Amino acid sequence: MAQHVRQFAYRRHADQDRRDAAHHPVVVVGAGPVGLSLAIDLAQRGQRVVLLDDADRIGDGSRAICFSKRSLEVWDRLGAAAPMVAKGVQWNVGKIFCGEELLYRFDLLAEQGHKMPAFINLQQYYAESFLVDRVQQLPDIDLRWRNKVSGLKQHNDHAELTIDTPDGPYTLRADYVVACDGARSGLRGLVGAEFTGETFEDQFLIADVKMTAAFPTERWFWFDPPFHAGQSALLHRQPDDVWRIDLQLGPDADPAVERQPENVRPRIARMLGHDDFSFEWISVYKFQCRRMQRFLHERVIFAGDAAHQVSPFGARGANSGLEDGENLAWKLAMVLRGEAPAGLLASYETERGQAADDNIRASTRSTDFIAPHSPQERRLRQAVLALAGEADFAKRMVNGGRLSVPSVYDTPLSTDDAEQWRAGPPPGAHLLDAPLAMASGEAAYLTDAFNAAGRGFALLEFANGAAVDVPDGVAHLRVGNDAPLRDAAGLFAQRYDAAPGSAWLLRPDGYVAARFRHPTRDAITAAMARASGRA
Repeated sequence: MAQHVRQFAYRRHADQDRRDAAHHPVVVVGAGPVGLSLAIDLAQRGQRVVLLDDADRIGDGSRAICFSKRSLEVWDRLGAAAPMVAKGVQWNVGKIFCGEELLYRFDLLAEQGHKMPAFINLQQYYAESFLVDRVQQLPDIDLRWRNKVSGLKQHNDHAELTIDTPDGPYTLRADYVVACDGARSGLRGLVGAEFTGETFEDQFLIADVKMTAAFPTERWFWFDPPFHAGQSALLHRQPDDVWRIDLQLGPDADPAVERQPENVRPRIARMLGHDDFSFEWISVYKFQCRRMQRFLHERVIFAGDAAHQVSPFGARGANSGLEDGENLAWKLAMVLRGEAPAGLLASYETERGQAADDNIRASTRSTDFIAPHSPQERRLRQAVLALAGEADFAKRMVNGGRLSVPSVYDTPLSTDDAEQWRAGPPPGAHLLDAPLAMASGEAAYLTDAFNAAGRGFALLEFANGAAVDVPDGVAHLRVGNDAPLRDAAGLFAQRYDAAPGSAWLLRPDGYVAARFRHPTRDAITAAMARASGRA
């Protein structure tokens, strides 16, 4: 099978030669997509970060491949999206089949005027490689390979880590430690925490195969396909003429036997109708829908798969982990700068705990439909599939994996609406992109304008004459006929229900903290205090 390994040298650090332990503001453990992205985000917010990983390479299989528009917007802000979008396979259309019959198609980005596509498919080793390239451009990130955390001591004002290296162990202290060390998190064990939730019995085969094929760039999902009777199948295109194929095996399959290439090949050949392909990666897995009860353990904070797990159908694993990092980075940076109380970090657990529960619910429902537990559930699924070809209500019940969507938070950081709104992102939701134009006529996007405004709070205003009196330290984005940004296509006003004078206070992660029909400096200041945990 093909290898796409990028290896990095272990280097001894001066911290290993100190008599007393070095003290750093933040140590991030785990250099996967979540840990790398979080480190970049913190560094761009002025924080020095030590990033540890127990391996010395990236490229162990394709793993996650499906990255959402929201994740791409995060990576765009971090300066890493451009090579990913250029390399990735862009898609927004999916099709659901039962047998050979097309039940329905869906379009995840039916409207125009967004900078980023609905999804790209990109092997995780490419995503990680582009993120490492970005890390290497930032002097405030110290990335240390073959540094494995083996011990933890918690203190009132810091955490102390024991780290094993090829040269022996050493000790680090940090104000905060963020565990992004994956589903088998060693730090989760060190704080004495466990996952709670469900592991499903059905097993699934992932095979990434390299071949030349004329399939369209769409997500195809089958129930009971003719080439794999009684089970489910998924087909997705990746870069480099690689295709992700996912086949349901059932609960009694022997994973050691099923992952052998000589046993996988006839299954794939039946699906494709030919044997002209090679294997890039093969794995067998079970669906898992589990989470930690708490994401904050004193000075150690958990994110990504270290904090929660969901089934891969729906692309909610890596994408939700990236949202964890985005949610945490600005809060941790404000706390470390003394601009917010430490209690602000509790909102990370509140908001991302809600998101984990939402993703687990969606993932569990998908799993129950794809792999019914009982004869009654199977009969219900058969009835739904039989009706779905003709009845719209049945189409909505078909579940081949609900795709990842941005989280919406019911959070104490939001200020409730005081006026009526017919559309647009409410408090607790992320800003919607829209096409704009600069005063010069140059095309732009709202996400670009937000990214260029800095790393703090921003007020987005649909201008109406004199500018709003904005508190100190708040960036000001004005959209209007005589403003720096123009709503040339009218889509901003449409998507935001934007009457002249309306304004939206955006958190540093781009989430709406409050919206106003008639904004005042006092109302903006109060909303910003609430969103900073200072209310």
